[in-house]
Amino acid sequence: MDLDDLPSPGATLRYERTFTVEEVEAFADLSEDRGEHHEMPDEDGHLLVHGLLTATMPTKIGGDLDVLARTMTFDFHRPVYTGQRIVCEVTVETVDRDGDGDGDRAAVEADVVCHCDGDEVVLTGGFEGVVLG
Repeated sequence: MDLDDLPSPGATLRYERTFTVEEVEAFADLSEDRGEHHEMPDEDGHLLVHGLLTATMPTKIGGDLDVLARTMTFDFHRPVYTGQRIVCEVTVETVDRDGDGDGDRAAVEADVVCHCDGDEVVLTGGFEGVVLG
């Protein structure tokens, strides 16, 4: 990514999605996290989405920005189920284009809030990392 294309501090980037039963099953296969709570459907046939699968939403936005993450933090507030529409908002807090002084990278910090059913918060957190120019 061209470092000049990075969003300014205060910019909020948004990504929405609805996880499917098939995605939860595929994540279980990939992660080998087969907790019964992820494999037993509720009375409506929905599965509990893995927390780290939900956390792929802010990592998708970080990937769009080409952020090479140094740290990521997540707090999981409420469960997410398949069939629920989840909205993830990443707010850029800082962009330091000086980086190490040679102008070939930018340090980025951002805050994360994911919610469903209107404003019900399901995940908060943040990340920091670098974007290489």
